[in-house]
Amino acid sequence: MNLDTIIHRGGCHCKRIRWQVEAPPSVVVWKCNCSNCSMRGNAHFIVPSSKFKLMEESEQFLTTYTFGTHTAKHTFCKVCGITSFYKPRSNPDGFAVSFRCVDPGTLVHAEIKEFDGRNWEMSYNGSSIASFSKLESEMQS
Repeated sequence: MNLDTIIHRGGCHCKRIRWQVEAPPSVVVWKCNCSNCSMRGNAHFIVPSSKFKLMEESEQFLTTYTFGTHTAKHTFCKVCGITSFYKPRSNPDGFAVSFRCVDPGTLVHAEIKEFDGRNWEMSYNGSSIASFSKLESEMQS
C-alpha cells in the first residue's frame, strides 16, 4: 500500500453529511459479511481517528445505530439513510469510510479483502485489520 497520503472528500447521497479523510490514493477495502454489513453491501477502508474530519454542519444530520457488543457505532444520515462512515468494532480507535462514498477523482486503487463478520473473533484474530487505525509511529513502538 502507498504510504503517501492525500485528502479524500466524501459524504452521503443528499450531501448533508460531508467529511474529509487523509489516506493513500490506494487503499485496502474490507468487505464484511456480518448481519448489518451484508444487508447494506458495506465495503470500507479504515483510517486512524486523527485522519478523519467531519464537517461541522454535518453533525445535526447524523444518527447512530448499535447492536451486539455496541462497540461499533453505525452512523448514518437522517435524511437519505446512507452510512458513509462509522466507528467499527474492529477499530474503535479509527473510522471506517465507505469507499463508494468518496468523491470521484482521488481514489486510484482499492484492494478488496474479505472480513468474515459472521465469525467475527476468528476473522479479527486472523487478519491485520486492527493495524489499519494505527498511525505509523504507533506501529513502530
